[in-house]
Amino acid sequence: MNQWIAFWNIIRKDMRTYYLKPPNISWGLIFPFAWTAMFFIRSGQGLENILAILPGVVSVSILFGTTSMLAVTVTFEKKNRSFERLLLAPIPLELLMFAKTGGAILFGVANAFIPVIMAAFLADLSQVAWATLAPAVLLIAVSSAFLGLFIAVAVREVFEAQSFSNFFRFPMVFLCGLFVPIASLPVFLRPLSYILPLTYGADILHGAVHGGNALPIALNFFLLSVICLILFAASLWNVRRRWIA
Repeated sequence: MNQWIAFWNIIRKDMRTYYLKPPNISWGLIFPFAWTAMFFIRSGQGLENILAILPGVVSVSILFGTTSMLAVTVTFEKKNRSFERLLLAPIPLELLMFAKTGGAILFGVANAFIPVIMAAFLADLSQVAWATLAPAVLLIAVSSAFLGLFIAVAVREVFEAQSFSNFFRFPMVFLCGLFVPIASLPVFLRPLSYILPLTYGADILHGAVHGGNALPIALNFFLLSVICLILFAASLWNVRRRWIA
């Protein structure tokens, strides 16, 4: 019970302390909102156009919201030496790292509803498979948070984390089938697309919104879950190697 109290207190502290930091406002809120508005305005008012791009802008909003959050929470605490003190807490490292990503996951899920709410004013969303979309949004947020954790524990400064994050984020926008189908990419780029977690999350969203998924939904969920476990395990290994060993 005490471990779970500590878990929720860590999440609450991160949300209260870091949500309004400038990097979160710029990359986590303003950028996804501007990106969403740009694509919706560009697509016009047609139902078909808006539903076609909705999975992409939802994925981008989650990706930038979660990774930006982790870049701030972990790197600030590492710089202030409070991260080392946190590692001394009497809770398992796995639970501690999950608590550090918990606020980012919630932040990413909240970001996902920015384009959904905007789309609701422009198109009819009654045909959306919400029972598929909701767990997909959560799993995309988890995978993006674990990617952000993996990056954040490997650098020292916030600007380094943001720059390193962009090394992954912007290629994912173009390689993961968000707006351009993977089948339309050059053949030599397609294998790279299938090792990126957002590929599978975006494919689930395409299926949930307009039935345009390329892979079976169950396979997408399975592969995305495996990638989440790999990223989380890699982050734990890096923390143990750098601070505990």
